[in-house]
Amino acid sequence: MIKGMTLVTQVASHAALDSLSRLLDALGFEAGKGWDDGTGRGAAFLAPLGNLELVAGRAPAVPAILIEVMHLEQVHAAVERWMIANYRSEEIPALLGKIAPTHWRSQLFTVKLDPGLTIGFWESENPLHGKPVAVEGDLSAEGMRFGVVVARWNAVITDRLLAGALDALYRSGAKKDEVTVVRVPGAWEIPSAARTLAESKRVDAVVTLGVLLRGETAHYEAIYNEVARGIGQSQQETGVPHAFGVLTCETLEQALDRAGLKAGNKGFEAAVAAIEMVSVQRKLAQETAAG
Repeated sequence: MIKGMTLVTQVASHAALDSLSRLLDALGFEAGKGWDDGTGRGAAFLAPLGNLELVAGRAPAVPAILIEVMHLEQVHAAVERWMIANYRSEEIPALLGKIAPTHWRSQLFTVKLDPGLTIGFWESENPLHGKPVAVEGDLSAEGMRFGVVVARWNAVITDRLLAGALDALYRSGAKKDEVTVVRVPGAWEIPSAARTLAESKRVDAVVTLGVLLRGETAHYEAIYNEVARGIGQSQQETGVPHAFGVLTCETLEQALDRAGLKAGNKGFEAAVAAIEMVSVQRKLAQETAAG
């Protein structure tokens, strides 16, 4: 039944309202519908989420207006820049507070725009605060079975991808006898082997590893499109997660960077994605069975 909430707060002067309006506008608030009837005026500012907190007994030690943000240090820097442009430099230290911890597991700073108008900006120290409840996969591979399809072509790259993938699987709890490694000639053959593994029902997920270099393959894009389509189709039609670790690079140097030198190891990342997707599928299946 409840659609929304508006908290109406009177400020001391038109100047204070204008100052607050400019600050919130500079921080990216969406402007709502204001009003002016000749005897007074108002300005509305819209936020994605709202909260009404009522207090009895001890007065709260925070401003009446609290704005929750992400990246509090960046917001503090933005407010400071705005104040430098709108206030005398000698006034700012008394008006803009420093970021400080609170007793409610957060960081907070305040801005005094008028003797009767102080705003607090805060960020929770809990990384899950305010996030929607979601089904997410765990990164434990214990009790899971994996197939790893790796191309031999450009083995200097694919062997590194394979090493990264096996490192991720074993490090996360998979046993060696639960990981089946299949070597195929090149990237073109990966979808066929992946499909065979998935249809065998002997694996919970398939990790696909290979590399295509534009400089070595005249029909590079045609091969890549078919490889990607084949892997995706196998995943959709078998219901077994397929992690995509097929590199598409301009040069050998770029491929080496993505196989463990400068840009992480895409084999490791693909294996981690496979673990997470198996976990997600199992959780969704449990919810379906329970519901």
